[in-house]
Amino acid sequence: MKLYYYPGACSLAVDIALREAGHAFEMEKVDLKSKVTEKGVDYRRVNARGYVPALRLDNDRVLTEVGHILLWVGTHAKTAALLPEAGSDAYFAVVEYLFFIATELHKGCGPLFNPHTPESVRKAAHDTLMLRVSWLNDCLGTNPFIVGAQFTVADAYLFTVLSWLPRLGFDYGQWPALEGYLARVGKRPCVQAALQAEGLLPA
Repeated sequence: MKLYYYPGACSLAVDIALREAGHAFEMEKVDLKSKVTEKGVDYRRVNARGYVPALRLDNDRVLTEVGHILLWVGTHAKTAALLPEAGSDAYFAVVEYLFFIATELHKGCGPLFNPHTPESVRKAAHDTLMLRVSWLNDCLGTNPFIVGAQFTVADAYLFTVLSWLPRLGFDYGQWPALEGYLARVGKRPCVQAALQAEGLLPA
């Protein structure tokens, strides 16, 4: 199994989930500008859309899109239960959060990362993201993880996207539940291992 990734991008969520699930996998870094991997492969031949992540399975099938890959990893986890029982209320809660993170948080960050975004659009994106994150802080409350007591694939994705916000000018001091959540999830051994592997820990 091989994960195509870029350090700190949304592919980090898959990196974390694979480790939590107990899967052995290789990693191949992608230059997102040139679309060439560190081994000189034209990445568009792996994923024609040109962005990460992509996960090449042992049968050579390639999975793309973060939520899709995370559901596959959770379904095939070996060492940890990363998804509640299929069809249960908790299962659909995880799926709901995966959609929310992808559409409201992940994509919501896009205009703020783009240096060419007009200021009026940037402000609107910032204000909308503030509302979404504030809502999420209230939802989390005193729960250790986003759907309760169990770490799931949704937490791998949420941790990844929330880790971007300080670079975009957001201060977690106003969201104590999320601030504690990030610290708690960030200490998990598999999260630390993923951050180390991607060169994201302080030297």
